[in-house]
Amino acid sequence: MKHLKYFYSPSLVTIFRMRILFQRRSFKDMATSTGLEKLGLRDKKPFTVFIEGNIGSGKTTFLNHFQKFKQSVCLLTEPVEKWRNCGGVNLLDLMYKEPKRWAMPFQSYVTLTMLDMHTTSTDKSVKLMERSMFSARYCFVENMLANGMLHQGMYNILQDWYEFIHANIHIQADLIVYLRTSPKIVFERMTKRARSEESCVPLKYLQELHELHENWLIHGAFPRAAPVLVLDADLDLNDISSEYKRSETSILKPILIDNTNQQSILTSPGKRSRKEF
Repeated sequence: MKHLKYFYSPSLVTIFRMRILFQRRSFKDMATSTGLEKLGLRDKKPFTVFIEGNIGSGKTTFLNHFQKFKQSVCLLTEPVEKWRNCGGVNLLDLMYKEPKRWAMPFQSYVTLTMLDMHTTSTDKSVKLMERSMFSARYCFVENMLANGMLHQGMYNILQDWYEFIHANIHIQADLIVYLRTSPKIVFERMTKRARSEESCVPLKYLQELHELHENWLIHGAFPRAAPVLVLDADLDLNDISSEYKRSETSILKPILIDNTNQQSILTSPGKRSRKEF
């Protein structure tokens, strides 16, 4: 009983409350000073484009096409290497091999690493990202729930995280490029590139992801953060440059405006209001 009285002594409760208050103030200070860029609260924004599509749809190849504009374009590839090496642990491999055990921690880490990409600052006019938090949420997490990889409670936790981010952190989104493919084509590409983690991925999984991408980006079953540009990515990767070329005007719009000495329009028509901490 002495120990219990000591634990609930007014002095310790006061210290605990002060510590929480200090942490809250520190976080708020970070959001209003040096942390502005990382929290996405500055006024000037690059024209931000998400490159979306199924596994093997050619997202990395698409980004490589824009290397020639790298002086004006910030290119951010999907952080796969971080998923393969989280403090020496290959979370991607574990998720594929034991999905019921590792889907939740893997998607939590995906959320963290994708948020880091979303909030990475750049002084370039255009920012191209391979995938986004939105495809993680509306395609991969939904698939995990439907297939029993995620318990409903785990799913609810992830949804609460997404809602918190949506309410408190500005995620710039101006255009979504959908590399539309058929499941059989991407299955052949995935088999050919032979990533060790993907060796156990069946065609059925790619078919399910395809339907979720279609429901989200074509049929609007889930909210779309920006207008969608659909490209035919079933073409052979060696001959697809014409489709990539077709997207240049839409993606490089801010650069083209800059080159004509007009004022850049860098904000999304559907930009939501920002909420400061």
